[in-house]
Amino acid sequence: MTAGRPRLGFGLPVAGAWARPATVVHVARRAEELGWDSLWTFQRTLWPADGRLGASHRSVLDPVVALSLVAGHTSRIGLGTATLCAPFTAPALLAKQTASLDVVSGGRLTVGLGMGWLPEEHVAAGVPMERRGARFEEYLRCLLALWTEDPVEFAGEFWSVPRSHLAPRPVQVPHPPLLVGGTAEPALRRAGRLADGWVAGSTHERGRLAHDVAVVRTAAGEAGRDADALRVLVRVVPELVGRDPGPGRRPFHGTADQLLEDVAALVREGATEVLLDLNLSPLAGTPEVPEAVARERAEELLAALAPQPG
Repeated sequence: MTAGRPRLGFGLPVAGAWARPATVVHVARRAEELGWDSLWTFQRTLWPADGRLGASHRSVLDPVVALSLVAGHTSRIGLGTATLCAPFTAPALLAKQTASLDVVSGGRLTVGLGMGWLPEEHVAAGVPMERRGARFEEYLRCLLALWTEDPVEFAGEFWSVPRSHLAPRPVQVPHPPLLVGGTAEPALRRAGRLADGWVAGSTHERGRLAHDVAVVRTAAGEAGRDADALRVLVRVVPELVGRDPGPGRRPFHGTADQLLEDVAALVREGATEVLLDLNLSPLAGTPEVPEAVARERAEELLAALAPQPG
């Protein structure tokens, strides 16, 4: 990343026809060569038969498996989940999985978590949707204990861990950075109180970003934490075009310079890093878009917004 430039992340190919090993590795290596800061995945376990989620959610690689693949083919670039649906996996299992990924990646992992929202996935996972907030908050406390305490012992309403050891420990101390998603005020405050940052989704109302970042930071300050150290990751779905679309241009639809202007606008509203994710674009992340076409779009975007020439 060059001086004064915001941190840029890229969505690793995990959704649609381009989510194939060769393309996943190629995109990861190219992003690292060009100086991008991070690669991100997301979780989608089921695609409801009524199709209401859209084609980009129909076929999605497991996020940790995809990151594990590229961990062995890269050496510098950060790796992150934005986000995993935490309550679908017991805290001890997720702690083991993420600590292991932090080890094999050499300490490059950021763990972004959400509490899930799709009813079909909750049913399939055997996790009720009732009291999701309380369940998720206890989950976060249990996960942090598993990462940082040795031996660890946790007794809660929803989750328990008998006095025991969890190894290997994460490479990063005290633990991999933990980001939390969500848009309601309790979720924003939870991110400030318990996590290292907040994830704003691609559908987040942009006019509210500065307000919501302030809520997160205020909650951190009230909890005695360093609000200035918090990360704010904003996911966007970009569309790179060759010429100025003209009046009425929507954000993240335009030339490379215009996309960078849009990134800068988010930074002014409080974002510390911006994730450009083609997985959620109908032009790349669906089963109908040929792998070669999606890969070409990714290569164009990676080169056009590259933090360093290459």
